[in-house]
Order: sequence, then structure tokens, then C-alpha cells
Amino acid sequence: MALPVSPKPAHRRFHQARWDEPIIFELSTPGERGILVSQAEPAAVEALDGIEKQLSSLRRSSAPALPELAQMRVVRHYLRISQENLGADFNVDIGQGTCTMKYSPKVNETIIRTPKLSELHPMQDEASLQGVLEIFWRTEQAIAEISGMHSVSLQTQGGSAAIWANISMIRAFHESNGEGQVRDEVITTIFSHPSNAACAKAAGYKVITLMPDANGYPDIEALRAAVSPRTAALMITNPEDTGIYNDKIREFVEIVHEVGGLAAYDQANANGILGITRASDAGFDLCHFNLHKTFSTPHASGGPGAGASAVSERLAPFLPNPRIEKTDAGFTVNYGGEKSIGKVAPFFGVAPNVVRAYAWIVALGASGLRQVAEIAVLNNNYLLALVRQIPGASAPYAEGKHRIEQVRYSWQGLFEDTGISSEEIGIRMSDYGMHYWTSHHPYLVPQPFTLEPTESYSKSEIDEYVAALAQVATEARENPELVRTAPHNQTVHAIDHDDLDDPARWAITWRSYQKKYFSGAEAQLAEEPVSVG
Repeated sequence: MALPVSPKPAHRRFHQARWDEPIIFELSTPGERGILVSQAEPAAVEALDGIEKQLSSLRRSSAPALPELAQMRVVRHYLRISQENLGADFNVDIGQGTCTMKYSPKVNETIIRTPKLSELHPMQDEASLQGVLEIFWRTEQAIAEISGMHSVSLQTQGGSAAIWANISMIRAFHESNGEGQVRDEVITTIFSHPSNAACAKAAGYKVITLMPDANGYPDIEALRAAVSPRTAALMITNPEDTGIYNDKIREFVEIVHEVGGLAAYDQANANGILGITRASDAGFDLCHFNLHKTFSTPHASGGPGAGASAVSERLAPFLPNPRIEKTDAGFTVNYGGEKSIGKVAPFFGVAPNVVRAYAWIVALGASGLRQVAEIAVLNNNYLLALVRQIPGASAPYAEGKHRIEQVRYSWQGLFEDTGISSEEIGIRMSDYGMHYWTSHHPYLVPQPFTLEPTESYSKSEIDEYVAALAQVATEARENPELVRTAPHNQTVHAIDHDDLDDPARWAITWRSYQKKYFSGAEAQLAEEPVSVG
């Protein structure tokens, strides 16, 4: 077989596109058009007359100052911007641990873009929403089966929102029993998702955080010491963000139940346990999933995602309203329920993400969901074995044991030898076209980095990622300044974080940016509206 023109390294040679692309307002040219909007027919204008009079108070006094560009220039502009980014469709995205960055099938994108879904509005008459209501209802049934819970709501728009729904239901449950004032403490663990502690604190609870024992497991004796008649709930992630599965989880739940508290299972890290164990198996009262993680819908650049809140039968009356119910006549949206915590988001959920999740679930079936977990665990432990071979890298806790779907690693050894931090290594990884994340705060694991390969990536892709990681570790020892001054192959050299931390410097619109940063003649120009013909 003929050899390639030049030998290829184990890590990919990469250089990010750099277009120095202006923002679209700067590209605007008066009179340029992508689509010509024609004058409406007289008959159409006449038919709208009545509505026009009713809505006259809402009419703009001037046309919106939109940028004016030809269609070709618009396409080129956004393609160039897309080339200046890394993303799941560009690179091996196993470096975003705890976020389960898996492949989202493109057929699902086709499904949600059909006008039969994209043109729907939640305030339509129920009779015209039967199809999407059925999909919501069927997805709820699937999540109930996967979790073992009694009832499910898909109203929340993300994982943290679902955690907020959980703590709201916990509070409502205790208030209904006359214990709302007494039960004012929530217990969580340091390696559970921080949103559990944050939501409990925002709801007014005192938060008690359990630290890990020497092997990285939540300390069960610390839990025994923490519970009391003041305990409202245990809110825990399992496996935790270290990838360590707490095999005493049922005992944890029973300890909390013994004092009358509830147990909430954060299942955002469920990708390695699908079809293997369920929240109900450990006796949990409620749980949540992130549909935009485990169930392969896009993260959507921070939102909206989709959360799924699942509860036992005794907590079902407290689920958010509205609820979707199946009747002899079809599907209906029920806004009743005296004990419900009410709305935690508009309407009944993020329809495109729910449809994507439903399509993913039914395409795989029960056996396929279990296979997802098995491959995710296999990939993760293969990755773990490779990373442990890189000098200076380690996986604290549970030494010699397998992890579930992710691992929180440490570069502490490399840092002590070279002075190069985990954050600096992550920035240098972008020069190889790879994404990389450190961890949630606090940095209990020193110099952390958290990787999660999911089931989506092949052995060769995992090998490629580790080869890049090993190369950067070698550079840190042999040429630390190269790593310290990275990135070198990226669109921008470095971001000034001072700007991000100072609201006085923020400008969230083009016009506010012009007003804040332009002066003199430029400021006067900025005040003039853009011509829209």
C-alpha cells in the first residue's frame, strides 16, 4: 500500500480558521437586499384593516435598524463565524466532563424542523396539538419506565431548572404535612452537581455538604451525623462528578427516610447506568434527567435545554402544572391540582428537545439504551487506562477501580514538576482542535480536568484525544513557555477575563457598544439610524 505524502502524527495537525470577520452590522450597506419584500395585494390590505386599527398602538414609529446585506454575504458571514469555533460537529468533544457531549442524530434535526412541529404554538386549541401532546405524554411514560418513578413532568428547560422544581416540590411536600418551618436543612455532597446546593440555598435552606472519605465516596458516617428532624432532603448525584458510583446509595436514602426527609436523585450523570439501575431501585422519592445530555438533544449554547422531573406516587400531586393527560377523547392539558408547585417554566416544555429525545429513545429501544451505558462505561475506562499512563496525570480516589461514565483527573504531578496549570493545558489543547474543561469549583481535586467520552466516540478518536493530551504534557516539560503562551493556532490569542468580570464594560447590543466605546464623530454616526429604505 502506498504511503501518505508525509507521515501523520498521532495527534492531528490543526489550525483554526481566522477571518477577522466583522459583526454583521458593520457589513451593512444601505440598499443592499437578500430578499425583496413586495407590496401586499389591495385585497389583503383591506382584509387586515380591522386588525390594523386594533393594533395601531403597537405599530413602530420607525422601521427596525436591521443590517442590509445580500443573501450570499449573509451566508458567507455565518459560515466564517462557524469556522472560528470548536464544537461537537467539528472536534472530538470528550473534554467537557459532566456534560455528556454525545452525538445528536441529524435525522432528529430534520424531524423537528418540519412545519408540523416548528409552526405550532402552545396556545393553539388542544384539538390542533394532539400530535405533539402525544409525544410529550409518551416521552413522560418512557422516562417513568427508565427511572422507575410514578409520574413525570417535562416542563423545565434544563437540568438546574429541574433541580429547582425538585426543591420546590420537597418544600411543598413538607409544608403540606405541617413541617415546612421545621425542616430547613438540605444535605448534599461536594462532588454532586453544584446546582443542588445552589437551588437549595436559593430556596432558603441551610445546606450541609458531605465531604468524601479517603476512597472518594461520600462519607456515610458524616451523613448519619448530619440527619435530624430538621432534614428536608438529601440531594445527591450518583455517580458523582468523579465518575465514582456510590454502591451504598440505598443505605444513604434509608438513613434520610428514617428521620422523615426526602431523597432527590440528580441523574444528570445517568449515561453510564441507563437500563442498569433506576432511581426507584434505591428508594428515591424524586429525580431528574437532562434530556440535553443523556438523551442526546443539543445543549443549545446554554439553553433552552430540557429537563425531566420524575417523582414517586406520593409526590405526584406536587408536580409542576400544567400536566398532560391521556383521556378517552385524546390528550389534554390539565391546569388543575391544588398541591402543584405551579409553573416553573412557560407552557408545558421545550417541544423541539422533547421530540428529539423521544426520537432517540424509540430508535434505540430498551436494549439500545442499555448498550449506550455499556459502551459509555467501556469507553471511559479505556480512556482512564490511557490517561493514567501520561506522566504527571492521575485519577485521585478509588485507586485501581473502574469508574462509570467520566473521571475527574488531576495534573498536580505535572504542575509540581513544570509550574504549568490545568487551565494552561486546556488552552493549549485548543491548538490541536480539542476541547478541554477543568471542573466545577471548589477545586477539591488539585489541578483538575474532567473527561467524559460517552458512547459516541470510537477507539481511534479516543486514541487521538489522548495523543494530543500526551503531546501537551510533553511540551509542558520540554518547552513550558510554548504552553504558557498558548493558544497559537486559534482565532484569537487570549481572552481578557477582566472584561467578563466587569459589568461596566459589558455591551450586550451593537448600539450599546457603539455608545459606550465610540467617541466624537463616531459616536454621532452611531446615533444615526441605519437606513432601511
